[in-house]
Amino acid sequence: MAALNDVAHWRGQIFKRILQFVLGLGVVTAVPSILLSISENLWSVVVLDVVALVWIFAILRLPGISYGTRVLNFLAVTFLFGVGLLVKVGPVSQIYLMAVPVLAALLLGLRAGLWALGIDTVALLVIGFYTNTIPDLQGLELASFLKWSVITSNYLFITAVLTLSCGVLLKRLEKSIGDLRATAASLEQGQQELTALNAELRLTAAAVARLNDMVSIAEVAGTEQRIIFVNRAFERRSGYNRDAMLGGSLRLLQGPETATGTLDRINQAMARSEAVRAELLNYTRYGEPYWVERELVPISDEGGNNTHWVAVERDITERKKSEDDIHRLAYFDVLTGLPNRRLLMDRIDKLLASSERNSQYSAVMFIDLDNFKYINDARGHATGDALLKNAAARLAQLMRKADTVARIGGDEFVVLLAHLSGVHATAAHSALVVAEKIRATIAEDFVIDGQTYSSSASIGVTLLPKGAAGAAGEQNAQDLLREADIAMYRAKADGRNGIAFFEAAMQAEVEQRLNLERDLAQAIENRELAMHYQAQVDCNGAIIGAELLMRWQRADGSWVSPAQFIPLAEESGQILTLGAWAMRQACDAVLRLTAAGHRVPLSVNVSPSQFRQPQFVEQVRALLAETGAPAELLIFEVTEGLLVEKLEDTVLRMRQLAALGIRFSIDDFGTGYSSLAYLKKMPLYELKIDRSFIQDTPTDASVTAIVQTILAMAHHLGLKVVAEGVETQAQADFLINSDCHGMQGYLYARPAPLDALLARLDG
Repeated sequence: MAALNDVAHWRGQIFKRILQFVLGLGVVTAVPSILLSISENLWSVVVLDVVALVWIFAILRLPGISYGTRVLNFLAVTFLFGVGLLVKVGPVSQIYLMAVPVLAALLLGLRAGLWALGIDTVALLVIGFYTNTIPDLQGLELASFLKWSVITSNYLFITAVLTLSCGVLLKRLEKSIGDLRATAASLEQGQQELTALNAELRLTAAAVARLNDMVSIAEVAGTEQRIIFVNRAFERRSGYNRDAMLGGSLRLLQGPETATGTLDRINQAMARSEAVRAELLNYTRYGEPYWVERELVPISDEGGNNTHWVAVERDITERKKSEDDIHRLAYFDVLTGLPNRRLLMDRIDKLLASSERNSQYSAVMFIDLDNFKYINDARGHATGDALLKNAAARLAQLMRKADTVARIGGDEFVVLLAHLSGVHATAAHSALVVAEKIRATIAEDFVIDGQTYSSSASIGVTLLPKGAAGAAGEQNAQDLLREADIAMYRAKADGRNGIAFFEAAMQAEVEQRLNLERDLAQAIENRELAMHYQAQVDCNGAIIGAELLMRWQRADGSWVSPAQFIPLAEESGQILTLGAWAMRQACDAVLRLTAAGHRVPLSVNVSPSQFRQPQFVEQVRALLAETGAPAELLIFEVTEGLLVEKLEDTVLRMRQLAALGIRFSIDDFGTGYSSLAYLKKMPLYELKIDRSFIQDTPTDASVTAIVQTILAMAHHLGLKVVAEGVETQAQADFLINSDCHGMQGYLYARPAPLDALLARLDG
């Protein structure tokens, strides 16, 4: 359609030029023709010339008329002018008729030219035949019609050639213009697409250049890949500028710690032209390591050949650091950096399996720092933490690479000694040698902030596997750790700073202890426990008080010693229940004694854990209010161990209880580690001298001196003194002569139920 418009425009321009030329040339030629015609009285010719010029001028000057109408008018003028001249002048005028089809083909197209050719041919034949203006041709005697037929056929031939030539040329011109137009349109569309692609490429390049992810593109060159593009993020993170990277290898940023297994997997995928994703440790230009998550994507040409690789990398250094931190928190002790219990148990399981498989004995050592709690409490947690870190460092230095040192909590460490020997005795000896080194190393002084601290270690050792080396057993990590722990407690019970190997008898003791703990819980529930009372007397033998002592008789009639179940209750937490029950028994007993007319103070033992309960004062106040027992007849016996931790809180709580009327006695005085200066701060009523001192008086001079010192100090501080464990008259005489206020022991009374105490008071 655009081509047709172009041809029509071209024809319009040609037609306009033809009109102008014909009009101008017609005026020039018409004047002589008109003058000649006038002279020859050819007025019809004059009229034709004038009419033709006027008509052509009108066609030229009236552009409002459509193109087709104007062309038809022009062809009509030419045709009529030619016919008129043909009639008046003769055959020479047929040249005007020849112009009609040629101009029609030129201005209107081939079909119009052929129509005009046909009309011209008919007009020439008819007009020539009737006018017979052609003289006889020389040598030809033809009829008029035949003569005009010959003339017409020649005219038709020449004119047809000209008309067809013009028409075909115009057709080809029109087609060429159409093709050119299509080509131009295609080129324009291609240019637009290319412009759009260039714009998209520029936008993509700008976006890739500004991505936070690192992007590099490498072209495939044989077995190598040469970098041809890196974005700004790549430059910033790697430290290399663009020029330094171009032409380099994708392996440029790899370093000594980059995992070879991961690199092999990447290379295998690249060899197959497959996309691959991996986490890699890269190195900057300055040697700084950083982690990336790399995704490599192959780019292929139309033939499917791999031509380029696009590598997109995301910096995951912080994520890796977080993962490492999480791993350390999950498997390593925060304070010392040693493996924790979780990792230890895993390594014990692996050690057990490998020891059985390789027929080798290994060892598990449980290490507890002796008296660490005292240092930690006295000097604070910072000092305690420093001591633990120093101890951990010493242990780690003693071990082989195959061994493991772990901290499982508090001041407890575990050492795994791997594959000591295939002979049990040799393995045990090797473990003992290492244990001795550990004990000696821990026994060396620790210097912390310029201060020297001493500690020691109790070490329990168990070997694995049990039975013949390599024999499959039922042991697991928990069993081995428990065995080493039991052995450690045996070393601690034997005086600390020692080494003990696990024996089956130890396990039996532990199981017996567990059974006793279970039986104690049932005894409390079944009310098998009872309270006995041991009288305290003055120098004249008169009862001045009594101590409540707990007794446990099983259902089968057998007795369990307080030396067994009281420490067990302390460790298991059952002492809180027993302590609350004992205080209620004391209140009830005071009320019975008072009702019987005896205002005898009763002493009841209060454990440190019971005393430190936040609501202990409120519990005592509530019990006194509930029972109505007189508080001034209750004496709380506490041990010196209570005075070590949180002295200010302890004194405050003692004063609150003293305000209620409760009096305090320090039990087993002289066996603890409290400072005598504490005595001045506390609202104390009496001291109880431990039986260990009384047993050796008056025969042991040094012990006797200690007892006399305690009595003198108590008198000076205004405190009463009760001596425990008085069993002989010599002991009693010594105490009486030393002005001891009260005595308690088998010499005067054995512990008995309350009824027996009442009977003695009444007697």
